[in-house]
Amino acid sequence: MARALWLLFLCVVTVGVAWVLMRMGGTVQVRVNDAEIYVDLPILLLALGILFLVLHGLLTGWRALRRLPARMRAKREARDREKGDAALTRALVALAAGTADTARLEVRRARQLLGDKPQVLLLSAEAERLSGSEEGAAEAFRTLAARDDAKFLGLRGLLRQAIQRQDWPAAQQLAREAEAAQPGAAWVREERAALALRTQDWREALALAAPKAPKAQLALAAARQESDIAQAAELERQAFEADHAFSPAVIAYAKRLASAGSQRKARGVLEQGWAAAPHPDLAEAYLKDEADPLERVKMAETLVQANRNHPESRLLLARTALAAGLTGRARQELEALVQDGTADARAYLLLVELEQVEHGESAVARAAEARWLRAATAAPSEPRWRCGHCGKLHAQWVPVCDGCGTAGEVSWQPGPAQLVQRV
Repeated sequence: MARALWLLFLCVVTVGVAWVLMRMGGTVQVRVNDAEIYVDLPILLLALGILFLVLHGLLTGWRALRRLPARMRAKREARDREKGDAALTRALVALAAGTADTARLEVRRARQLLGDKPQVLLLSAEAERLSGSEEGAAEAFRTLAARDDAKFLGLRGLLRQAIQRQDWPAAQQLAREAEAAQPGAAWVREERAALALRTQDWREALALAAPKAPKAQLALAAARQESDIAQAAELERQAFEADHAFSPAVIAYAKRLASAGSQRKARGVLEQGWAAAPHPDLAEAYLKDEADPLERVKMAETLVQANRNHPESRLLLARTALAAGLTGRARQELEALVQDGTADARAYLLLVELEQVEHGESAVARAAEARWLRAATAAPSEPRWRCGHCGKLHAQWVPVCDGCGTAGEVSWQPGPAQLVQRV
């Protein structure tokens, strides 16, 4: 309705203008040299209007003619884009269905129609991987990595390929480039941390460790790799501060302090470690410089005072008391372990040794020894450093299991029940 009213208004205005012109009188004289031309004013105005319309039409046609190639190109690009999008959709369906040949064919069509766009290159790489052509996938990833807007995607694909073929130096370099391209990306940080573990670059693994990562183990492993004494000492301190319950770090830091002449601080560190998690190696490091048996008993009492009733504390007190000839004291500690059900094979074997010391080769001693040996058979064996991945035993803690090559899985674990035979 509004459009009809607007056309009606234009018609009225046009008719009105024409009527006004017809009503106007007068003649326009045009003189060129000696020639004179007389034209009625309405006719001249009408001629000028027609001339304007003709010129406007010519200019409009010229502009349209000049824009024709661009419009045809845009139309062709729109048609190609539509066909390319359809080819991409078919490629996605083929990838989901696992038909590699169809996926590669459709991706090639899409690449011809759409060019090297990031989504096309990414699908091209996946299609090549599905068909088993890692080199074809690498070519697509390299093309992606050369683009400023998709560099991270290309580097991520190349990094995944490097990890798959176990090219760790190349993987580390690609991970660093990916982090530079996308700072703060959590995935890149996780990959760099995993690569540092695989390559046993403990300092980098420590720097990239997650909040819940075993930083004490990483710091101690880094200290063992460090050639600079001051840096190694600092890493050992970090390992101890990260986890007082990790006995290798406690012992390493205490040894470092003792070598620097701080014997009292070294004993304090060992006492803190025992308070956090008693371990036989801590006791050995604490008592190693004392030869007198009775003094060793006193030092053992000092060491275990924070957790006097812990099984390891009772075992240590029983062992030192027995070595000092305090058989009553040793029996008290060992029988307490038996009564509360925390005795392992070590406690029962100490009871066997105690019976021999107290009763010699008598019949009473042999009967008691037989009873304790039977109990040792059913008791758990002593704790050992064991790989949680493959179960291999280790004489001491190591950052990487030499049986399966897994990092961070060696821990102090109680052993299963074993048959104990008296030799």
